[in-house]
Formats: sequence, C-alpha cells, structure tokens
Amino acid sequence: MDVEQAIRSRRTHKQYGNEPVDEATLRALFDLARFAPNHKLTQPWRFRVLGPETRQRIESAAGDKEAVKLRRAPTLVLATAVLSGDPHTDEEDLQATAAAVYAVLLAATARGLASYWRTPKAFDEGAVRNLLGLEATERVVALIHLGPPAGNPPGKDRLPLEDVLLTLP
Repeated sequence: MDVEQAIRSRRTHKQYGNEPVDEATLRALFDLARFAPNHKLTQPWRFRVLGPETRQRIESAAGDKEAVKLRRAPTLVLATAVLSGDPHTDEEDLQATAAAVYAVLLAATARGLASYWRTPKAFDEGAVRNLLGLEATERVVALIHLGPPAGNPPGKDRLPLEDVLLTLP
C-alpha cells in the first residue's frame, strides 16, 4: 500500500479481533515512528506497550466506563512526549510526537491492522500516571488501540480543500 492510499483508507476502528499485534510488527511500527520530523532531533516520543497486568491495574484505577473502552483492542500502546520545560520546544515536541503517532497509524493501516487514536482523560490522573511510571516531564499524546479489524468503518466526510487552503499573495 502506498502512502496516499494509507492516508485515504485509514479509519478509526472501535471493534477488533482478539489477536494481539505481534512484537515484530510493533517494533516495525515504532521504528518507522522514529523518522517523524522533530526540530533539533529532540526525539521526544516514548512508546509503552501495555501488557495484561498493567491493563488490568489501569482498568481498576480508571473505572468501569473507561475499562470497557480499554478492552476494545487487543493491543494498547501509550505514546508520550518528554518535555524540556521550554514552552516553544515543548510545543514542537508535542507536535513531533503527534506526527510519530500518525506514522504508527499509517504504518498499521498499510499492514492491514485497525487502529484508534484516543486521549483518555484518566491517563492524565495521578493514579494512572503512577501505574504507568510516567515522569512529571512526560505528556500523554495518545493511547493507540491496535489489532486486527473486526469490520470496515465507513469513511467520513471531510471539508473541501477550498475550505482549508488559503493562498496568500
């Protein structure tokens, strides 16, 4: 699958098959994410694959409503950005980490995997952050859901190009 096809065919999936994504595929996805653009090569992204014990502890800490959502996908990956404390650099690093997450989603799509980029509020709370071993300097950027697709969500309408493109004189 070429890049344009991956971009146009990527969908947010909320239903998955049961099989977790194998370690070799995960490593390949994260290896590609390392090539996301980042100013001054800060490489701020960190990826944590959440295993069964960690997931169970998070589900308990986050509550029943969030636990149901966490059980949707067989593989969950937390993406964070390590921040420096400099407001300008931190903004760049958050955007760079978002680009790395998008690279993971596109690479997953190209491999026939389903994905979903979430930002659960519970992952900003102290109890969950402590369970995950997050440093004070880390900001949660995404909880990536990955797995085999259990359906094919329809595409959603996008604004026309003319609504989002300005050409300045």
